[in-house]
Amino acid sequence: MMTEPNIGRLLQNRYRLIRLLGQGAMGQVYAAEDTALGGIPVAVKFLSQTLLNRKMRERFEREAKTCAQLGQRSIHIVRVTDYGVDEDGVPFYVMEYLKGESLSEVISRHTISLPRFLNLTRQICLGLYCAHQGIQIDDKICPIVHRDIKPSNILVSQNDSLGELVKILDFGIAKVLEPEGNQTQCFMGTLAYSSPEQMEGRELDARSDIYSLGVMMFQMLTGKMPLNADTHSFGSWYKAHHFQIPRSFESIDANLKVPKALELLIMACLAKQASDRPQSVGDVIAALEPLEERFGAGRQIAHRIGASLSRLPVIAEPRTSSIVIGDEICRSAAWPSNMPLAEIVFPRTMPTNDGVLPTLWVMMTKQEIQRRLVCTRYNQFLFLEAPHPMALWLTVLYSRGQDPRWLPCYLDLKTPQGRQMATSLGKVGQYNILFFAQEEPHRCAHIQTATVAATQCRLLHDWAMIGQMSKSAPNSAVSKEHLRNALENIKPQILLKLDAIYASDGNSLN
Repeated sequence: MMTEPNIGRLLQNRYRLIRLLGQGAMGQVYAAEDTALGGIPVAVKFLSQTLLNRKMRERFEREAKTCAQLGQRSIHIVRVTDYGVDEDGVPFYVMEYLKGESLSEVISRHTISLPRFLNLTRQICLGLYCAHQGIQIDDKICPIVHRDIKPSNILVSQNDSLGELVKILDFGIAKVLEPEGNQTQCFMGTLAYSSPEQMEGRELDARSDIYSLGVMMFQMLTGKMPLNADTHSFGSWYKAHHFQIPRSFESIDANLKVPKALELLIMACLAKQASDRPQSVGDVIAALEPLEERFGAGRQIAHRIGASLSRLPVIAEPRTSSIVIGDEICRSAAWPSNMPLAEIVFPRTMPTNDGVLPTLWVMMTKQEIQRRLVCTRYNQFLFLEAPHPMALWLTVLYSRGQDPRWLPCYLDLKTPQGRQMATSLGKVGQYNILFFAQEEPHRCAHIQTATVAATQCRLLHDWAMIGQMSKSAPNSAVSKEHLRNALENIKPQILLKLDAIYASDGNSLN
């Protein structure tokens, strides 16, 4: 048995290669540890040495830059954190290490139940929607067409707070649609999932990815392909994609119960002409939304959130104060005249020279503020998409020996104000807590900061996008009630974790 020569190698004096995860035509991917950050797991992808020419180097670098931008904006796209060239001149990039299995592995074992299908498909669509919205290149927003959407490029992992989490992988042949740029004039992709226009080497847009999504959705529900080619050759698949009518769900399995609206959606995605398909992934998400409300796992909302919350890690701010962004603006703030002089909490964005600053306004008695001058800050964001897109923004002020102060507020993501706050929190990555004394509400008495975890920042962006696209009827009270109940159920676990962290290191809680 041959030994892999790269195992144990220290790349750029930082990334230690642990084992080979996989390899394909484009290159190899290794599990590694980032020694500069305490050995956290990462994945390193190398361009194959057989492809070391200028064109492939440029494509590989473009893939890294594309994923770096998109991964910061959507949790459903693999995130790239570093790019470089090793001592032998081989390009590589570093990405988040993902534990899970490909969607093709999931499908190979069994077909996917309708609730699970709706959950996975919505996440895939959110990632594609982000890519199709584009990335910034030379001060222009350029849409990204993936061009190789298929089950093996979708990773399904387990996330402690989210349950099943989907990531889109391999933007290696993605096309940047630059204004007046040269578009693709040759076939690149996977034969069984390629759109008719992709087979012809024509200029592609988002609707080509929608066709591939339609093939994949059919396969997820049936375990079979909607089209069959006589041989696995370009010519056979060309004929299938151009002239063959997709099989019906009933022809695969007469006992398979697929809602008629879903069957019509998938068949529309498989239309031969791009103009006959949904014109954007946003249209697909909108069509899936009523199906999720009726058939999705959201019917067990409170149970699902409670289970996920019980696994949440506690990330607490140090008891000492952090650097305050917008300190002068915040200190000059006065309690709004239209708000009652009572112990309440509400969110508000504040304009600064550097952009919009997210803040949380809290009114307490003067004595209570004094008790909270030195405390640990804990925060968590919870989200429900149905029946109404709503986020619960929780902040806890905690000191050993004192009752915790729970500061929950809600962001209605169907409103522009709620989406602006969620987007701002995700972009800034922290917020200021402004304390006002009931006895002296004309000025801000104290300011503290709280940092938002990177994972939550990306989620907040996704949630704002979901809220913007939501077509559900307003029903905010029900979502609030589910979130409120879930929070009450999980409060004991949060306190236990805070106590444990405080006991292990009472001076610095990170």
